[in-house]
Amino acid sequence: MHMSTVLVANRGEIARRVFATCRRMGLGTVAVYSDADAAAPHVAEADAAIRLPGITPGETYLRGDLIIEAALAAGADAIHPGYGFLSENTDFARSVVAAGLTWIGPPVTAIEQMGSKVEAKKMMDAAGVPVLAELNPAEVTADMLPVLIKASAGGGGRGMRVVRSLDELPDQLEAARREAESAFGDPTVFCERYLETGRHIEVQVMADTHGTVWAVGERECSIQRRHQKVVEEAPSPLVERIDGMRGSGPQAAAERNHAGPPRMPDGRSMRERLFEAARLAAAAIGYEGAGTVEFLADDRGEFYFLEMNTRLQVEHPVTENTTGLDLVRLQLQVAQGRRLPANPPAPHGYSIEVRLYAEDPAHDWQPQSGTVHRLDIGLGADEFEVLDRPGIRLDSGVVDGSVVGVHYDPMLAKVISYGDTRDEAARLLATALRRARIHGLVTNRDLLVRVLEHPAFLAGDTDTAFFERHGLENLSAPLISAADEQLSLVAAALADAEYNRSRARVCAGLPSGWRNLPSQPQSKSYESRTSGKHEIRYRLTRAGLEVEGLDGLELIEATPISVTLRVPGDRGAVRRRFEVARYGDLVAIDSPLGPVTVRRLPRFADPTEHIAEGSLLAPMPGAVIRLGAGVGERVAKGQPILWLEAMKMEHTIVAPGDGVLAELNVVAGQQVEVGAVLAVVQADENTQE
Repeated sequence: MHMSTVLVANRGEIARRVFATCRRMGLGTVAVYSDADAAAPHVAEADAAIRLPGITPGETYLRGDLIIEAALAAGADAIHPGYGFLSENTDFARSVVAAGLTWIGPPVTAIEQMGSKVEAKKMMDAAGVPVLAELNPAEVTADMLPVLIKASAGGGGRGMRVVRSLDELPDQLEAARREAESAFGDPTVFCERYLETGRHIEVQVMADTHGTVWAVGERECSIQRRHQKVVEEAPSPLVERIDGMRGSGPQAAAERNHAGPPRMPDGRSMRERLFEAARLAAAAIGYEGAGTVEFLADDRGEFYFLEMNTRLQVEHPVTENTTGLDLVRLQLQVAQGRRLPANPPAPHGYSIEVRLYAEDPAHDWQPQSGTVHRLDIGLGADEFEVLDRPGIRLDSGVVDGSVVGVHYDPMLAKVISYGDTRDEAARLLATALRRARIHGLVTNRDLLVRVLEHPAFLAGDTDTAFFERHGLENLSAPLISAADEQLSLVAAALADAEYNRSRARVCAGLPSGWRNLPSQPQSKSYESRTSGKHEIRYRLTRAGLEVEGLDGLELIEATPISVTLRVPGDRGAVRRRFEVARYGDLVAIDSPLGPVTVRRLPRFADPTEHIAEGSLLAPMPGAVIRLGAGVGERVAKGQPILWLEAMKMEHTIVAPGDGVLAELNVVAGQQVEVGAVLAVVQADENTQE
């Protein structure tokens, strides 16, 4: 089947990833974009781009009719759905085929059969794939708790809720239905038994139109927040451990995968059983193209079918790195009718992926919005490349200057490592993240590094309760110590002084802080989100640098963008270099000691900027979807006051303490900006005491 130009029905990192392979194959590319994405990198990189008028997903990326019109207008002859949005939408796939375009995905019937998770589980059960029993929400009893509410359509954690009390089941069901409707256009949800410490294992499948079905390899995606994956890796540590007890490993598994029909159940490894179940699932629906069969496993190696994603997965790069396959290339070739070889390549090495989000894990994972001033991942990261040597890969939807809005997922990038051993892959990834220059937004970078360096992670002891078991407060703490942060702030103060001198119109040639006679120290003040306010007081004298509270520091060199200090230590002085970047009052300091981001405080405070005690501020831009209390009502600490919808998720704004709701400055349906005062709770006198 001829193919010359591909439209990607998606945005950001997803579109850029598919475009990268299209360019390598000599195919033309077409982008679609909402008004919010007009300046996005995926738009600039495409050969042609078509505007989808509007901002929200419902107006743009979920409008299959507009996307097909765009493909025809641009002269595209194929559509790749990416992952997310319409990638698993049966009506869209059917309309693409009806329009005479090549659908780079599985058959419409396969999407339809797997589109309803309820019906999919019944079909897998009949095919001999182990499943968890579905529960009717109306029939859930106390002895069935805890249960997991899931959206029947879509994925990515949207519409998911864990319920541990029957009292909260009705409200959680309604919230899950709203999220599912918003994200996927389908409010259908169902329940199943919730395994508190399960392991999330999935198998990548690839099938051609001639009957060949590959089980390419398994991935483990157990470390999750709000049922969304944060860390993914291949091969699975659980499978490696279970099969290691039998003298099994990736190479042995590859040989077994090549060995023809599966052996009888007695004596089979966990990997063999997983691969057989995945092939059974794909064969049961006549699957073609790339797909993923997801399972929930326990520590004994028993597993249960969760769902089949009839698309490429976000975490596909770890499978690419450990097999040498470009899965998007295979998708395009299968769509053109090409045959797969009889067997997939043998796996090799280890690959780990982390999702870098603009969010604050220490404050209930609040998503962030604003400008990404700089995104520079260290260690010479390769963009969208299948790694064939130890190193770092970057799949990102943003570049320096990109703006992260509130209408889409706040993921900035996927950072992926490949190593000969799992320890090497973890070390490479942690080092790259530590040294990355990420300026402008709060991210989960510190959390990711702490996970990768955690003894439990390095031992392969990961499950879906990882954050709860090891303490989110500890895992989300800043990487840099208080003492090293102080050194970074000294460097910021010295660099800021040099920056001011470089802009001075008079006396610019005089030494910084020059006086005829000894005077007060120079002073600069900064505020950190995590450690509060800092005042750096220092003096440059003939004898050198003097910093209050820090003895023995020696200034080697200072420029507006870098500072080199000699720092005293128990075993001698160590030379340290700090890089300083500024964006308005935002100052970012990077060094091997760790990243520091602060805001420069003005010398004189503006009294009009005072915010009343008890004010509830909008943590992000969004839309008010519900109110939970009215002016004059008494409220208790933790009681919901209102709900915001932003980045396809609901966020609850609660009372900071017991008191009276004195002000309510919003109404349902209103759009608000970050930092807006939504309401004011006047605290009781005994609470204030």
